[in-house]
Amino acid sequence: MSGFDKVVTSYADAMAGIKDGDTVIAGGFGLCGIPEGLISEIKRLGVKDLTVVSNNCGVDDFGLGVLLEDKQIKKIMASYVGENALFEKQMLDGELEVELTPQGTLAEKMRAGGAGIPAFYTATGYGTPIAKGKEVKEFNGRPYILEESVTGEFAIVKAWKADRYGNLVFRHTAMNFNPMAATAGKITVAEVEEIVEPGELEPSQIHTPGIYVNRVIKGDFEKRIERVTTRTA
Repeated sequence: MSGFDKVVTSYADAMAGIKDGDTVIAGGFGLCGIPEGLISEIKRLGVKDLTVVSNNCGVDDFGLGVLLEDKQIKKIMASYVGENALFEKQMLDGELEVELTPQGTLAEKMRAGGAGIPAFYTATGYGTPIAKGKEVKEFNGRPYILEESVTGEFAIVKAWKADRYGNLVFRHTAMNFNPMAATAGKITVAEVEEIVEPGELEPSQIHTPGIYVNRVIKGDFEKRIERVTTRTA
């Protein structure tokens, strides 16, 4: 980077510094709003023993699922297994450590981590296996469990537009986990559809300020559909 200009032109530069054992927080939901090229670069680099924090792990041959092929992921914190048979197999075979987490709790873990909040209380999961081993406290007569926030060495997100200063605008369903994930990385990398000059984005429309973002790269997206459903004529 030069000054405030956070644009990089290669995926190698975008993911420079990632190493074995890192925690990677990834935005997206299923195959929607995922940083496809950044995930592919992690696969190309071959880093191992990763902890991945994401809503799910893509599908068998796309998205985060490609990192399971060479067993690059040691642990994943996710809200569901989804459409990924390899994820399911590795979990049941004990090859992949899985921490299943309610979706709202997962989002708040990211948001709290980005805000510098180490932990928070939530009623979600109380009385279920989710609460096992966690501190319980009562507020207004209702029990809550203590959940720790999450941060990572890297956060990878997908946005619609960015300016060179790293200000991000997400579009439609890419607003899922991306804004929270973007705040929770020591190094946050945004893969975007369009890069504009500073001042071109309406300030009130910016979802993630550039202060959270370290690198921006313009991607070329396949935008695969997780499960295609069509209506007969």
